[in-house]
Amino acid sequence: MAFEPIFQPLTFRNLKTKNRIFRSNISGRFDNYDGSGNQARINWEVKFAKGGVGAIISSFVPVLLRGRIVPNYAMIDHDRHIPFWRAVGRAVHEHDCRFILQLSHGGRQRDVNGIEFPTGLSSTDKRDPSHGFKCERMTIADIHEVVNAFAEGARRARDANLDGVELHGANGYLITQFLSSAINDRKDEYGGPLENRARFVLDIVRAIRARVGRDFHLQMKISVEEHCDAVAFFNAGPSGNTAAESVQVCQWLVEAGVDAIHASTGGFFPHPRNPAGSDLPVEDLVKTYDTMISSGDLAFRNYLLFRTTPDLARHNWQQTVPKSEEIEGLNLPDARRVKTAVTVPVICTGGFQTASVIAAAIERGDCDAVSIARPLIANNDLVEVFRRGQDRADRPCTYCNKCLVNVVENPLGCYDESRFPSHEAMIAEIMSVFNPPPFV
Repeated sequence: MAFEPIFQPLTFRNLKTKNRIFRSNISGRFDNYDGSGNQARINWEVKFAKGGVGAIISSFVPVLLRGRIVPNYAMIDHDRHIPFWRAVGRAVHEHDCRFILQLSHGGRQRDVNGIEFPTGLSSTDKRDPSHGFKCERMTIADIHEVVNAFAEGARRARDANLDGVELHGANGYLITQFLSSAINDRKDEYGGPLENRARFVLDIVRAIRARVGRDFHLQMKISVEEHCDAVAFFNAGPSGNTAAESVQVCQWLVEAGVDAIHASTGGFFPHPRNPAGSDLPVEDLVKTYDTMISSGDLAFRNYLLFRTTPDLARHNWQQTVPKSEEIEGLNLPDARRVKTAVTVPVICTGGFQTASVIAAAIERGDCDAVSIARPLIANNDLVEVFRRGQDRADRPCTYCNKCLVNVVENPLGCYDESRFPSHEAMIAEIMSVFNPPPFV
């Protein structure tokens, strides 16, 4: 078979997947305001299961209401959500695909506050520097509550017959806010040296293992390098954790009971290196960013920048964006650093959409599998394209990131009209997630 490394099964301690392609954590605002799920979410996940991926990592799934990043994302904060996630898993399993629930908490990093909590919780009381979302410094009691919520989320995922969970410890969300030397300014046992900054996530891992045992898959997504100073206008300050520090954290995680590491990058989201794009789609951003103005103290400033001086906004963002030809496999060097230091499989994310690139990375030992988001949105059947011996889809993802800037306000999908025969065809594909409908 062409590209054979891609189609070799991958065995973890408590999980086996049929191939080495994972759908990365991504979804739109398809669910209900109260955190319950609906049919559109199931339709969304089935798109990729039908397309042949070995496993799906769910989108950001909050373990607490105060930890959500935007309303209309299905949650895992109560037992009433178990039947819905069981239905999601059952639909995905029909296509011999595994489903891994991503346990998440946004901390101070949000998109839209919602009506319940105007401020987030974090390791710090300093506001999010990109959009100005306010937060409160977590007390020890808050920490214990959140640790327990992660453990309960894992228990609910297991009760829903899902295949495992992933801790979202990357891209600037709450676990990153504790891990990061650029964000965590605590003076207690959860701040200061790396061992203290890692205490929060290690508490979570141990709590999960105490709740669900050792025979349920648990992986961790981490930003191996944070680059928190990548956009001076938004995030002036220190760079954050280095690869060497993150490798040490990964070793501690494995010792504590983590079964796999998912290598990413960036100490906030979105980040010039994640998802790295061919351009900053300012014109599309202006149409949707107004949704955030009432939520963050700095959002109106950003909106004026995008609207009145788009070239300046683009310049600020593009200074640290890799060249287009460097986007695919951008995180492979970091994934390899982790892989050489741990005894568990390593998954790498980063713009993958070329079979020969993926197969070579696996053969070299850079990683054991890859996770893909945007190129699978562009081509839900990308794995089947590879299976036919084709190195790339006929109409590959252009990394334009229009999907990213639309997701806060519009249904998630590919918004690059150049990939479609017409505007109507693009809209039809975007709206296909609502078929079948919740009510007939």
